[in-house]
Amino acid sequence: MLTYNYYGHACFMLDDGANKILVDPFLTGNPAAAISEKDVQATYILITHAHGDHVGDALNIAVRTGATCVGIPEIVDFGGQRVKAVGMNLGGTLKTEFGFVRMVPALHSSGIAGGIACGYVIGVGGKVVYFAGDTALFGDMKLIGERDKIDYAILPIGGHYTMDPIDAAKAVELLNAANVIPLHYDTWPVIKQNPEDLRRLVNTAKVHVVKPGQSIELK
Repeated sequence: MLTYNYYGHACFMLDDGANKILVDPFLTGNPAAAISEKDVQATYILITHAHGDHVGDALNIAVRTGATCVGIPEIVDFGGQRVKAVGMNLGGTLKTEFGFVRMVPALHSSGIAGGIACGYVIGVGGKVVYFAGDTALFGDMKLIGERDKIDYAILPIGGHYTMDPIDAAKAVELLNAANVIPLHYDTWPVIKQNPEDLRRLVNTAKVHVVKPGQSIELK
């Protein structure tokens, strides 16, 4: 069984029962956070870019749990010898005990000199999950969907800094995803959105609206 646990903003965990894959752990200072940095567990920590609302508490969590940090080399170098880190780059695939992590492009600023933003395709628990990270809509999402059959697409819908529901709905179409989960909205007024707008706009996939603190099984 694979569980999606949503912790608020762009932070979530995929749990297959043996591995806990934590993504963009911005918890301290996050008004929507559903868990404390001191309480979250992780086997792997995936970081999409170095903005504070994404890299967040990654260092503290990695030191405490021994989790392996995965990301662009310039970004995951933050811990030095204190953390296990795997630096990779766009197009690369990391094989893991749970499956694989493939790094794919995102159109966004990086938050650090020499870094770039990215997304991830994650093979875990018999499912393929695509997390777009912070990004604008871009046509090569179609290629991502052609490379892997996307069971679940996790997409930002907040607008202003990322796609809004209209562009996210187009992303679902390009990806040919079977299911979609929106995030990165309502944390602050500037990214306030109604996720039901995405549900209304998408007719080729099932939309799952998950609130901070909630979990769903990815079937």
